[in-house]
Amino acid sequence: MSEPPAVAGGYSTWKTRPLPQAVLTFKRMAESSDNLPSATTEASKATAQTRTEEPPPAPPKSPPPAKQPGEGETYEIGEGVSRAVYGRPYERQGDDPLYRPLKIFALDPAASRLEGAVALVNVPYEPLQAGPVGGVFIVSDRDDNADKKALPADPLNLDASANLIRNGRSPSPSDRLFHNQMVYAVCSLVYAAFRTALGRHIAWGFSLPDRTQLLIRPHAFEGRNAFYQKETGELCFGYFKAEEMVAGRNLPGGTVYTCLSHDIVAHEVTHALLDGLRTHFTFPTNPDVIAFHEAFADLVAIFQHFSYDQVLQSAIRKSRGNLRLATLLTDIAQQFGQTTKEKGKALDREKALRSAIGQADEEGNPEPYDSSLESHTLGSILVAAVFEAFTTIFDRKTQRFILLATGGTGELPPGEIPHELQAILADQASKLASQFLAICIRAIDYCPPVDITFGDFLRAVITADRDLVPDDPWGYRESWIDAFRRRHIYPAGVDNLSEDALLWNGPGAPGSGGLLPQMKGLTFARLKFDGDPARPANEKELRRQAGDLGRMMTKPKFLKEFGFVAADDEQTDLPKVQSIRSSRRVGPDGQVVFDLVAEVTQRKTARTAEGDTFYFYGGSTVIIDPNGAIRYLISKRITKEERMEDQRDFLLTNGQPFWEKSNGMHVPRKHLFRFLHNEEPAKGKSKKAKVKRQK
Repeated sequence: MSEPPAVAGGYSTWKTRPLPQAVLTFKRMAESSDNLPSATTEASKATAQTRTEEPPPAPPKSPPPAKQPGEGETYEIGEGVSRAVYGRPYERQGDDPLYRPLKIFALDPAASRLEGAVALVNVPYEPLQAGPVGGVFIVSDRDDNADKKALPADPLNLDASANLIRNGRSPSPSDRLFHNQMVYAVCSLVYAAFRTALGRHIAWGFSLPDRTQLLIRPHAFEGRNAFYQKETGELCFGYFKAEEMVAGRNLPGGTVYTCLSHDIVAHEVTHALLDGLRTHFTFPTNPDVIAFHEAFADLVAIFQHFSYDQVLQSAIRKSRGNLRLATLLTDIAQQFGQTTKEKGKALDREKALRSAIGQADEEGNPEPYDSSLESHTLGSILVAAVFEAFTTIFDRKTQRFILLATGGTGELPPGEIPHELQAILADQASKLASQFLAICIRAIDYCPPVDITFGDFLRAVITADRDLVPDDPWGYRESWIDAFRRRHIYPAGVDNLSEDALLWNGPGAPGSGGLLPQMKGLTFARLKFDGDPARPANEKELRRQAGDLGRMMTKPKFLKEFGFVAADDEQTDLPKVQSIRSSRRVGPDGQVVFDLVAEVTQRKTARTAEGDTFYFYGGSTVIIDPNGAIRYLISKRITKEERMEDQRDFLLTNGQPFWEKSNGMHVPRKHLFRFLHNEEPAKGKSKKAKVKRQK
């Protein structure tokens, strides 16, 4: 089958067009032929109700705008600054429908339909070309291994009358066109969650000449793998033959499609979204960096489970309200786990690929942080900590309902819990999961731009949440701190684990260079938007903003505050503004906070004991209020010799598999996630674990 047809200018020129009246009529009359209740996530609701009168701009075909004053002399502007303008999602116009209802596998094809395996979800509406091809995603059924005769004759057209009236293709592993629908729908829901949490669209972390959208290939290759490939801007999903000994509702030797696993699709698109937010989080400078990428992607997949009503209700019923026992919600990629096994090990018949419930010893103590663990295993410790915080708050919020249902004893009688109580618990769990997902996503704006650690993430969560919700009567932040403490995840640079101690410091804190001046050019009164603060006016305006920040941060008296040193031609590059974006965050009580969030970095060439070189990064995340004042500088100083030594040790020991040498320089290996998601990751030289290594 050929690629979806490109319009003038290639895939990147995405044009909106009115739908025929007959098609709109079909759309408004559409009802599920399976009588499935439709699921509308909070993010989909928020995204679907935004409007604009203009389609998203295409990438420029003319030379870029002129350099800003001082650019190339005292600072640089990275290409990530301009990416925020292009490849924007469609904004609903006029009489557009709110949603495009589509059917998906809410878990995977092997799950029981009685437990909610099939869901009807409301995807934020956008006009689509066949593929489908939309504003931020292109689905292509190009298969490098398949016989062309086996491929569908035409790409999937979700605007076809038959597809509109039946809410898309019916879920089936045998229908390759449904596979395209599945990846488009799940990726759209995850994208909407990020967009709602941050109050802006998410620019991708890659720049390509022919398109701005993320390319999704549901049948990219034959193999037990799926991955985000930054170099080509693709999500690649494999398919494979199951083992002869399988578990669950799987056929021995049958074909398993990773694109039909909700969790795998959500996991991979999260890698791409996180790369767009923090491009240096794919630079493996310490054990936590790649483990964080894996953990964060798993957390998004897990919390998405709670948006599918039938799955949630089935899990609540089977677990009697104990989320720690609700495997429908806590298991990740169950079919993949049931049809594969590690070499030399017997197949665990009921084991999913991973779980939100961490390991514990005989006394119930959770598995502690250990920097020598494999990336997925290390990441699972972070996942378990976040999920423990989630279940702690769930228990607090639902205790009153349990007490009412049990006459004050708190002890549920044997048997199935009352249906009314099931509904209350499911509603509480769904709302709380949406809140926790937003908490996790918002915290990315408060993470340092490079060299992330689990401790940094905890501080980012605490600071971001307190910024938006100062009053915390349910103890959300306390639950996070306790869960991290129980796993020996200790942030560096703090005196204790109190909430106040974990907050990031602003300019003027003890040990800093003092208060930084207000930047009048970055006040919201001076910023130019395309009708909405979430939409920058154009590339020229973004470069102006980056220039204002670049000139201020490179003044000699402020270099240290931003974590920089004076550049030299041999070892240290000019500081660079990597991105600058607006942020609009809405709290649970409707409170709204606006900021500008920028990433600024500096690169230094360092050497190993053998004389080989590698790049060492420093810099800051800069959070600027609507009046142009810097509220936070979240820094990783390039002068921190201890951190450089840690990176040097890591790339020569446990991190060695993530690096390769080219002309005497250690560089991150290409296709990192493809390598990382292989069945048997290579091992580096072992190094003794360190608990508190986070600098």
